[in-house]
Amino acid sequence: MIRIGQGFDVHQLVEGRPLIMGGINIPYEKGLLGHSDADVLLHTIADACLGAIGEGDIGKHFPDTDEAYRGADSAELLKHVWKLVQERGFTLGNIDCTIMAQKPKMAPYISEMNHRIAELLGAEVSQVNVKATTTEKLGFTGREEGIASMAVVLLVQE
Repeated sequence: MIRIGQGFDVHQLVEGRPLIMGGINIPYEKGLLGHSDADVLLHTIADACLGAIGEGDIGKHFPDTDEAYRGADSAELLKHVWKLVQERGFTLGNIDCTIMAQKPKMAPYISEMNHRIAELLGAEVSQVNVKATTTEKLGFTGREEGIASMAVVLLVQE
């Protein structure tokens, strides 16, 4: 059996926060605002995985009303989600992700993100694909107000 899940997330860019994307700290003058470390890419991946196993979304599992998750490392949240996936007998087929950001440029960090995500999911790097695009200066991402991400995951029953 195979299961497919999709995820989408958005976070606002603000001053005074680090920019963490795909588990990687990216040097930039702004970071993403959120209850956790606001890693929009890892949140998207977690949502895609939860969707594939019919377990809702990260807001259900890690609500922003729970102080236990304030400043949480999104890599740790994704590890927890991946454990749920494994408990249901699934492994990763592949995952494909897109980051939408006008700035900063993500290209220099894509390979490192692919490696980090593969590590978090216990997968081969060849099973993980992260892409980035601008929105040609259109919308909130184009105005550099925030960053969006989407992902599709294919899970395979072991």
